[in-house]
Amino acid sequence: MQLRLRRLFAAALFCLPAAGLAQYPDAPIRLNVGFPPGTGPDIVARTLSQQLGERLKQSVVVENRAGAGGQIAAQAVARSPADGYTLLLGEVGSISISPATYSNLNYNPTKDFAPISEVVRVDFVLVVPANSPYKDLQAFIAAGKQADDRINFGTFGAGTPGHFGAELFAREAGLKIEPVHYRNTGDAVSALVSGGVQAAFVTTALAAPQVKGGKMRALAVTGSEPSATMPDVPTFKQAGYGKVDFGAWFALFAPAGTPDAVLNLLQTESAAGLRAPEAARTLQGAGFTIVGSSRQDLQRLLDSEAKRWSDIVKATGFKAD
Repeated sequence: MQLRLRRLFAAALFCLPAAGLAQYPDAPIRLNVGFPPGTGPDIVARTLSQQLGERLKQSVVVENRAGAGGQIAAQAVARSPADGYTLLLGEVGSISISPATYSNLNYNPTKDFAPISEVVRVDFVLVVPANSPYKDLQAFIAAGKQADDRINFGTFGAGTPGHFGAELFAREAGLKIEPVHYRNTGDAVSALVSGGVQAAFVTTALAAPQVKGGKMRALAVTGSEPSATMPDVPTFKQAGYGKVDFGAWFALFAPAGTPDAVLNLLQTESAAGLRAPEAARTLQGAGFTIVGSSRQDLQRLLDSEAKRWSDIVKATGFKAD
């Protein structure tokens, strides 16, 4: 009964958006994120949910649907009613990379989601175990070129940015690598710290505390500028590998068909919430760059990222199924 009322309400918004917004939201909102509690994406989701809840005067509950590189959460939202009560904190892997790597993906990012706003973005950093003999990027590349075996790169799963970022780096540096895919972030980090793999690309948000704690060594970051959380680590561009410039972004989505009035409200309030001093401190302190884009700017990003990652995937010849 409640689901039917929500659908009727959503339909009414198309006809009377101004009147409808006086009632939305009148029930808790669920914000789905495809990663476990305590991870970077979870920090973003909880910070955003708190700010949205305060501005919309309604509970915004984070639901962690971890697994498959964010695909489980994306699929759940794609199948939800388009009434503004189920949202997704989507990211580059499940939205822009997975369509190029999985032929049987259970959702279509282009058709199943309505873009709302890019929330934050973050660069990646090439890291090695703290006891690795390689002190800088040049030494790492030189050793890799001379090695008989492939370099083992840990990833957070096949088809993730860290996976194809490593492939892009290998192509540019002339290295041979062997991706080692782990089912979750924790396992991949543990393998890297223990020396089970030789290197990995992880976000600066994840790497910064590990590097400061002496568990990893950072060799180079993918951004155009050094990371604020690791200012002494050079960029790939500074080292002469300017094409290794990938990053991760996180954006807010609703199921396709959600009324424009609701999407516009969510965009306005989410962007405003990100600018709140408390939210800015939390997100920037965790290594994220705050964006809060318009719906149109997010759509342009999605268009460009779909082509960019499709080209990278095709160049590797990789298929996950």
